[in-house]
Amino acid sequence: MTHWNERWAKAVFLWLILLVTIPAYADRGPESPAPFKPEEIEALVAPIALYPDSVLSQVLMASTYPLEIVYAARWVKANPNVKGDAAVKAVENQPWDTSVKSMVAFPQILEPMYDKLDWTQKLGEAFLAQQKDVFAAVQRLRARAQESGNLKSNEQQKVVVEPAPAAGGTTIVRIEPANPEVIYVPAYNPTVVYGAWSYPAYPPTYWPPYPAYYPGYYPGAALATGIAWGIGLAAAGAIFSDCNWGGNDVNINVDKARNVDRNFDRGKVEGQGGRWQHDAGHRQGVAYRDNATRDKFAGQTPGADRRSQYRGRGTDTGTGFGATDRAGTGNRATTAERGSAANRATTADRSAGANRGSASNRGGASGLNRVNSGSRGSYSGGGRDSSFSGIGGGGAATQRSYDRGRSSMQGSGFSRSSGGGMRGGGGGRGGRR
Repeated sequence: MTHWNERWAKAVFLWLILLVTIPAYADRGPESPAPFKPEEIEALVAPIALYPDSVLSQVLMASTYPLEIVYAARWVKANPNVKGDAAVKAVENQPWDTSVKSMVAFPQILEPMYDKLDWTQKLGEAFLAQQKDVFAAVQRLRARAQESGNLKSNEQQKVVVEPAPAAGGTTIVRIEPANPEVIYVPAYNPTVVYGAWSYPAYPPTYWPPYPAYYPGYYPGAALATGIAWGIGLAAAGAIFSDCNWGGNDVNINVDKARNVDRNFDRGKVEGQGGRWQHDAGHRQGVAYRDNATRDKFAGQTPGADRRSQYRGRGTDTGTGFGATDRAGTGNRATTAERGSAANRATTADRSAGANRGSASNRGGASGLNRVNSGSRGSYSGGGRDSSFSGIGGGGAATQRSYDRGRSSMQGSGFSRSSGGGMRGGGGGRGGRR
């Protein structure tokens, strides 16, 4: 009897230790991954490195707010006839970051950012953690495009080459609109425009031009050489920033930013010498990739929930995309975004940690935290499977929710494509109609 009591006491003691230590380890979050490699960053910036500097800077800023990219893309889908500066004016009261609002003027960029949320989120993480490396990668790619004869001034753009300073450094290649009032966004195949791609382990992200924005292009056509130019956009009012290549940061014109966003806080930018500062409040619960980045920006979030939010937990009592989406006025989708049945999740779906949308929203890819997929086109590469793994419950709760969701989808045969979902084979998607 004494021996049994001793064994029981040891078991109870071990159980008490587990009760104390397991929550602590679950709350620590994942170990910080290694920094992005130079060739990995080049693969990320390959599809946007030849954009005009002003547009490039706003894409980089907007990529750090992936959930708001979803909202903006839904708005564009619901308002296809509102374009350019008029679109920017129409969203001025939306609770999105200024950079995200500006992107509604460029649907040919916003749509692939939404369609490839995995890429968007990785680009944003690289820009937050390794901003200097991102700018350096863009300059390396521009130099290769020049050497290949595919980057030059024309009626759409002006390419300016600044020689390296005598004290040392690298040549800077700037790209500016030929006409400041009209913005052209190029489309190109990175494996062609930059010459032979040197990193097979990190193939560049690529999306063919959308036919709606690039007349003459049709799904399945190849960009054999050079760059495809689409329709010029009267979107000068959407431009409020530029790349500061010498300082490896983004310069903000506060007056122009106020034209895009009437609630723009010019004090934050002016206090930083006109340099852009990431606003963690617009992150809306999407977890940061590494602990250093999370800790750097967590201090911007007031309130007692700061610690939980930047471990990827929503501030709402529920879990998942739906709960985070409903957390507060600033986080809720607009009436237009919630209006159609295709964009709404059912009550049961919003409650589940697997974050499954309604039947019309679900595609063929498995995984956690998928969002509306109503406008997928013929784009290869990673999709939206795991883009928002930081939203909703954290630690063990998130894993349990994921396991339940995956089991449920597998049991129901949900891994098959339906409607506008993904088609099998390498994450490719069906052609846009």
